[in-house]
Amino acid sequence: MFELGRELRRFFAADRGKPVDGLTGGDSSLLELLDSRLLAQEAKAADVAAGRISAKDKPRRRLEAAIVWREVARRTGDAVALRKAAAGAETAAAGFEGAHRKDGWARARCEQAYCALLGAEIFGDPGLNAAAEVAFKDARVSVRGGLAAPLADVGLLAIEGRRVLDSADADEARAFFDRFNAPISALDAIAKRVTAARALAAEARLIRADLLCGWGARLKDGDLLQLAAAEAQTAGDRLDNAYEPLTWVRAKILHGQALALRGECVGDVDALAAGAGALALALDNLTRDHSPLDWARTQVALAQALQALGEASNDARAFEHAVSCYDRASAVLKDTPTLPLRGQAAGSRAVCLARQAEITGDCAVLDVAEAAMKMELANLSPGRDPVGWALAQLHLARLYEARMTMTGKETGERAKALMALDVALDVFADHGLRSLSVLAYDAVERLSTHDA
Repeated sequence: MFELGRELRRFFAADRGKPVDGLTGGDSSLLELLDSRLLAQEAKAADVAAGRISAKDKPRRRLEAAIVWREVARRTGDAVALRKAAAGAETAAAGFEGAHRKDGWARARCEQAYCALLGAEIFGDPGLNAAAEVAFKDARVSVRGGLAAPLADVGLLAIEGRRVLDSADADEARAFFDRFNAPISALDAIAKRVTAARALAAEARLIRADLLCGWGARLKDGDLLQLAAAEAQTAGDRLDNAYEPLTWVRAKILHGQALALRGECVGDVDALAAGAGALALALDNLTRDHSPLDWARTQVALAQALQALGEASNDARAFEHAVSCYDRASAVLKDTPTLPLRGQAAGSRAVCLARQAEITGDCAVLDVAEAAMKMELANLSPGRDPVGWALAQLHLARLYEARMTMTGKETGERAKALMALDVALDVFADHGLRSLSVLAYDAVERLSTHDA
C-alpha cells in the first residue's frame, strides 16, 4: 500500500545534486505517501523554502508549509507542530491580504480554522471551535467560489454539528446530512482538475459520517449508523489507496466503527463481529510509523468493539484481546499525555480488566487494573482536563465495586468508591454531561443499596 512512498524516497535520493524543496515540491497530494518521520522533514523543508529570500510567492509557500505542519500534528498529536501550522497560516493570510489576493487569503483563513478544529478534536479544547467558526465565516463572506468556499461550508457544518451532537433528534440528523451535499459536490467538481481536492472531498464525507456515528450512538438508531457506514464506504471507494493511502484507511476505520456501533446498538453480535473484523483489516493497511495517532485510535476503536463483543457474549477472551489493543495504543499515547484519548483508553482498559476479573473470578487482574488506574489519575490534572479526570474517578469506583462484588467483603472499598463518584458527579454536573451523571448516580445507588 505504501510502496509508492518508498519509490518516491529512492527517486529523490538518486538525484541529490538537484535543488529540491522537500520530497513533494509543494504538492500536498503526495504527503500521504510519506511516513511521519519523512513528513516532519518535509515540514521543515517547506519552512526553509518559504523563508528563502529568493522565494517567489512567499504567502503561497507559507500556506504550503502550514498544510504540512497540520498533517504532522494530525498524525502525531504534537502541539508544537499544530502551533507552527496555525502561525504559518496566519502569516500566509497576512501576505495574501497585503497583495489583495482574496482567494489566497480565504484559503489561508480556512487553514487557520482547520488548525483550530484539529486542536479542539485531539486536545479536547471546545473553545477552539469558536475561533475556527470566526475564521470560516471570514473566508466564506470574502469568496463565492474556488476551493475556499466549500471548505468553509464543510467546516461551519462540522462546528454546528458538534454543537448539536447532544440535542438533535433523528430527523434533524438526516436533515443535517443533506446540508453537506452542496459543498461535497463542489469539492468533487474541483477534484476533477485539482488532484489534492479528491482527498478533501473524502474528508468532508468522513466528517459527515462521523457526526452520524455520534447521533446514531446517542439515539441508539441503527439506521443512522448504517447510513454512516455507507457514507464512509463511499468515501473510501472514491479514493485510490495507492495514491491516497491514509485517507483511504481512515475511511475504512470509520466504516468499521460505524458497523460495530450499529451492532452494539441493535444487539446484533454478528454485526459487532463484522465491525471488529473491518477494523482489524484496516489495521493491516496502516503502520504505526506512517501515522502513530491514527494507528493508536484504530487500536482503541478495535478494543471498544471487542469490549462490546465481550459484553454481548460474556466471553473473557474478548476482554483480554481488548486489553491487548489498549496496551498497544498506550505505547503511542504515553508520548502525548495531554491527549484526552489517553485517559479514555486507560479508563476503558480498567473496565475491561474488571469485567475479565468478574468472569474469571481472578482478583489478581483487579489488582493490576487498580494500580494502573491510580497511576493514570496521578498523570491527570482536574484543572487542565476535568472531564478526563472525572472519568478516571468513575472507572476507579467501578473497580472498587467489582472487588466488593467478587470477594463479598468490604474493607473500605465502598467509602473510596463513593468519594470518587462524588467528585465525578460534581464535574459532570458542572459540564452538563447528563449521560455520565446518570452512570455515576446509578453507581451511587447500587453502592447505597449494597450498604443497606
